[in-house]
Amino acid sequence: MTIRLIVADDQPLMRAALRACLDAEPDMTVVAEAGDGEAAVRLAGQLRPDVVVMDVRMPVMTGIEATRRIVGLNGEPPVRVLVMTTFDVDEHIIDGLRAGASGFLVKDATPDELLGAVRVIAGGQAQLSPSVTRRLLDLHGAALPRVDDGAGDRIVAALTPRELAVLKLAARGLPNGEIARALGLAPSSVKTYIGHLLAKLGLTDRVQLVVFAYEHQLVRPGWHAATADEGSHDPQGPDSTAAPTGR
Repeated sequence: MTIRLIVADDQPLMRAALRACLDAEPDMTVVAEAGDGEAAVRLAGQLRPDVVVMDVRMPVMTGIEATRRIVGLNGEPPVRVLVMTTFDVDEHIIDGLRAGASGFLVKDATPDELLGAVRVIAGGQAQLSPSVTRRLLDLHGAALPRVDDGAGDRIVAALTPRELAVLKLAARGLPNGEIARALGLAPSSVKTYIGHLLAKLGLTDRVQLVVFAYEHQLVRPGWHAATADEGSHDPQGPDSTAAPTGR
């Protein structure tokens, strides 16, 4: 299967570089380029690519608003968005995730990281790398407003200590293997916990876990390492209730 892409960036040189990188892969093809957010939305509706690689700062229509409109397009399969950002100037990445982006990368990511993210997102999953998540927490966590969500707070209060520990570590960007090592669990148990959390919280992927954790102040900027004592009050594995395991 060939992954069809649109590259949306207001800088012609950046568009050319991204296109050259993506088109060089045998399983990818760039079907169009857009120099502003409005053009990206129009082309996405006309061409129905698998993934739009979107610069968050775009003229005419911001990358965030363009992402929201592209994700909201009718029809199947859905068009997914990978947001590209520069951390030292971009203050809107969380808005991009809330708008429905399937993931994001910094513009100094390696070509392999870009290609890997495109393949993951095209496959219907979210891409939120641990290093980018940690950097996001450190640089932007303090600026995020708390969302007054009483229902969400009650859901958080109903989580077991172990579920809460897994949620916090997953929201910080740790993959299942690192969460397992931090909490003394098998990776398969972590995978099951993630499925339980997504079901309980009404979320669809790990990107939304990050946003949820931010909004409910479960994570803080300045974190750098997992601690094995989190969740130690619940030594039992996940309950036997079936949960999604394809995360």
